[in-house]
Amino acid sequence: MKKILITGGAGFIGSNLSIHLVQKGYTVVVLDNLSKQIHGDDPKNTSPIFKNLPKEVQFIKGDVTSRSDLENVIVHEKCDAIVHFAAETGTGQSMYEIEKYNQVNIGGTALLLDILTNQPHKVKKVIIASSRSIYGEGKYHSKEYGIVYPSSRIENDMNEGYFEPTFHGNRDLELLATDEESKIHPSSVYGITKQVQEQLVMTVCPTIGIAPVALRYQNVYGPGQSLSNPYTGILSIFSNRILSGSPINIFEDGKESRDFVFIDDVVNATTLALEMDEANNNIYNVGTGIAVSVLEVAEQLMKSYNKKTPYYVTGNYRIGDIRHNYADITLIKSQLNFIPKVKFDLGIMKFAEWVKLQHLSEDKYEQSLNEMKDKGLLK
Repeated sequence: MKKILITGGAGFIGSNLSIHLVQKGYTVVVLDNLSKQIHGDDPKNTSPIFKNLPKEVQFIKGDVTSRSDLENVIVHEKCDAIVHFAAETGTGQSMYEIEKYNQVNIGGTALLLDILTNQPHKVKKVIIASSRSIYGEGKYHSKEYGIVYPSSRIENDMNEGYFEPTFHGNRDLELLATDEESKIHPSSVYGITKQVQEQLVMTVCPTIGIAPVALRYQNVYGPGQSLSNPYTGILSIFSNRILSGSPINIFEDGKESRDFVFIDDVVNATTLALEMDEANNNIYNVGTGIAVSVLEVAEQLMKSYNKKTPYYVTGNYRIGDIRHNYADITLIKSQLNFIPKVKFDLGIMKFAEWVKLQHLSEDKYEQSLNEMKDKGLLK
């Protein structure tokens, strides 16, 4: 495989993957609609992510919800593989922009597969960017019930300041890493769309002679991520607040945690999935296997910027958010020899050094919170 199509390739992960593949000698075609929410009003001047694309990349402005745009790149560009990143990505936003998330994420994937099924092409492999969000509240151990998968948390509990999941009223739960065999039960519209994307690709591709691979990314971060999108990425949100001296609202009790995986490690994992036949027809978690709390994120960022800003643990919470999640990466280690190399403290330093060189974008965080409040999704 020498020619790779990356949908959503002007985004954070896609642009970094493009750079890496070009350096390895691949021909890269990028299809991206340059969403204003990510790239600003004038991407050529306002989007460091877009400007980061190598000149060797063939960039095509287009949308995965447009049949003509997709047919143009799939049929006419004769790519050997597709890495499908194009998607709407905000968990909170997905809970009130439901039609849009379904049209882009599910509809765009269905359209891509329809073209692959019914039009001539050279595609031999499709990698779908899935998400840890499909696991919902994740995997726990209960002394009474054994391995359990809690449903969405109870609002009355959270209103009273208890934010941990429960199972049949049992609060004695021990958090475990989610492996690929863990129960799929997303708690947000975004998570549902990622589940369907993954299932569509893993179901359809083998029937038409294409090798599918699904990568369930954890929280990807690093230099180059969007600093202007207030709906995704607490590192960007917190960085804007710290550098502008604005207070930070820490949701819940600050002990909620995620598995933060550095962009270079994600690019490496994706390249392994692209190049190795062992990955074909398989699903992998891509993370570090380490949970980091939101309070730790805030403290590490302030340390990296050498700047303190007030933060308040408010007890606010978003409907659809999960409490914890971190990945079991045993499978991708054993089958693809993937080992994450960048530890969180080093990754945060690299991210902060990059942010210091960027122009601070307009802080739209409060606006995003007000939108969720208006919809009854922020408590």
